Amino acid sequence: MSSSRQLNSFRAIKGNPGGGETDMAKIGIVHVTEYTYRNPVGLLRHKLMIRPDESHDLRLHSAALKVEPEPTGIYWKNDVFNNSICFLEWPAALRTTRLSIISTLDITHHPDGQSLPVYRLDATAELFPFSYAAHEIPDLAPLAERQMPDPDRKVDAWARRVVADAESKQTLNVLEAMTHAIKEEFRCGARHEEGTQTAAQTLALGSGTCRDFAVLMMEALRSFGLATRFVTGYLYDDTAGTTRGGGSTHAWCSVYLPGAGWVEYDPTNGLVAGANLVRVGVTREAEQALPISGGFIGNADDPTGLHVDVSVHATPIV
Repeated sequence: MSSSRQLNSFRAIKGNPGGGETDMAKIGIVHVTEYTYRNPVGLLRHKLMIRPDESHDLRLHSAALKVEPEPTGIYWKNDVFNNSICFLEWPAALRTTRLSIISTLDITHHPDGQSLPVYRLDATAELFPFSYAAHEIPDLAPLAERQMPDPDRKVDAWARRVVADAESKQTLNVLEAMTHAIKEEFRCGARHEEGTQTAAQTLALGSGTCRDFAVLMMEALRSFGLATRFVTGYLYDDTAGTTRGGGSTHAWCSVYLPGAGWVEYDPTNGLVAGANLVRVGVTREAEQALPISGGFIGNADDPTGLHVDVSVHATPIV
């Protein structure tokens, strides 16, 4: 029998705190995942989204991957969103009681800098809500469409209440207000079940994980026609140690703003502009952004354990 599983819950080991929002930082990340099985099982193809792409705000100095049992094939590719992904393959005859995957990254992070108002928006996008230019709509339309049901329109109502309560209707101020509203109004906690809540479920429960809060902000902004993306990666703690999710895999969202491009918002911590956030992948919806996914050939009760440690060590660069 073939059984599949996905990696959605993590036990974090917090690293040393990083610098402030405008500081560069040297980041070392060790992401360990280990599966154990009661009986020897076969391993199906696994997909990994654990390696960030270099950009203006990130330099990847080295990336190492250690897998046991050793795969016969390790293939690095780019997915439909141009994320760097890795496929692992083993012989069909292989049987094992343990699978270990260790990813080690050495990064220099250059955050975007100070928070608002570092961005300059096109005049047509300065006030919220706004419409995208005709030439951008074909590329942005799939990312502006609602992805989850909202039968009672509660997500719509919540989004409109937050926008109405914002002190200013300047777009950047509205988005910052929504980021802080989610942090202040919802309880953040770990959830070991697989999957991500719908935005409506998060509203009803009044609580969620970082993935749930990213989805809530995405769906709320999509109700106004804004294009958003789900972002997965790592967060390194600030000097005060007040962030939630530091030293672990983390999730947030980005919003396309004409004149500024894709701007990142972390509603779990109220962070704006990518400070303390190491981006690994961006997708249209949360289910497309699993760090590790795959399956095994065996019985449904063969898995006996999942052990995950994510260690993030950050050193400010003066």
